[in-house]
Amino acid sequence: MTVIEEGAKKSGVLWLGLDRPRLAWHTWHEGAIYVVTGPGEQQLPGLAERDTVEVTLRSKDNGARLVVFPARVEVVDQASAQEAVAALAKDRLNAPTGLPERWAAEATVLRLTPAA
Repeated sequence: MTVIEEGAKKSGVLWLGLDRPRLAWHTWHEGAIYVVTGPGEQQLPGLAERDTVEVTLRSKDNGARLVVFPARVEVVDQASAQEAVAALAKDRLNAPTGLPERWAAEATVLRLTPAA
């Protein structure tokens, strides 16, 4: 397991280098990080329009910076990525019912794939 995978699995939050460092909750699924942004969710301005983003993972144990890496940004077709969307919904704290349906109508799910 790579340090990126281990860090993403152990911590439910990360930092994204956007207009300013933005804290985001996420899930790790099949080699990538998934985040959601939109109404009623975390605001990650400009992420969907980017090709890449800098991701910072911190240690869950002591909060120290674990790894910083570039990731490719891809908007997810939620209908064809139902397993990833379900995993993301499961990890959402205080999740209301019907999240995948609401996200399909109102939000954007993004896949952040660590760049080699």
